[in-house]
Amino acid sequence: MPVFADSHVHLADPAFDPDREAVVQRARDAGARVLVCIGETPDAADRALAVAAHYPGLAWHTAGMHPHEAASFDAARDLARLREHVRQGAVAIGECGLDYHYDNSPREVQRAVFAAQLQLAAEVDRPVVVHTRDADVDTSAMIREAAEAGVRGVLHCFTGPATLAETALGAGWFVSFSGVVTFRKWADDGLLRSIPEDRLLVESDAPYLAPVPHRGKRNEPSHVALTVAKVALARGMEPDTLGEVTCRNTVGLFRLAGVESRP
Repeated sequence: MPVFADSHVHLADPAFDPDREAVVQRARDAGARVLVCIGETPDAADRALAVAAHYPGLAWHTAGMHPHEAASFDAARDLARLREHVRQGAVAIGECGLDYHYDNSPREVQRAVFAAQLQLAAEVDRPVVVHTRDADVDTSAMIREAAEAGVRGVLHCFTGPATLAETALGAGWFVSFSGVVTFRKWADDGLLRSIPEDRLLVESDAPYLAPVPHRGKRNEPSHVALTVAKVALARGMEPDTLGEVTCRNTVGLFRLAGVESRP
């Protein structure tokens, strides 16, 4: 059974409140060795910290402000909260970034909030977990600028374009794929093959984006095994090899200590 790391899961989401223990056990049974619990707002980070603390050696948490919520960001208040999460063990800043598809927050506000978090990541020496949609030009420019300050990161749930991946890779960043790559409409296995082995991650983004054959249902980290199988097939690799590689990459990017030796 391949082992894997779920590099991006909203495990503190209320969708898991009824059966979180069972969800985590299914993840272990499926081969999960690492769960990175995303704190997409400071409040969500509080919940992610509590969830991760319940599973030492398996789960870690992040803290950030999603672009959808950027309009509610108060720099003095929220940067202090994110700094406190770093002191409490947050392994990354994020989920942060730019989303010009939904434009739930004004674009200039999104850019300012993203920039503040990139600066924070540089100051506290943490990688960033980046959400980007329909904002390729601005995301690319901000990645390049952040890289000059030594910021590392990952483009999560990546679906293209290849030029954005090239920018990220050129900055020393990672690229992560989710269950989207199993969807019928997915038609870019070349993108899956283009990412160097040492920069490749996989994720669930649960409770969202369940892979086939679970599409339309609540996603959970155990389903990452299906994404591993799809990416491995596209790359001509064995799933167990790809699972180990992406697990090692996740541990390296987030500098995780004490990872369980067995799923």
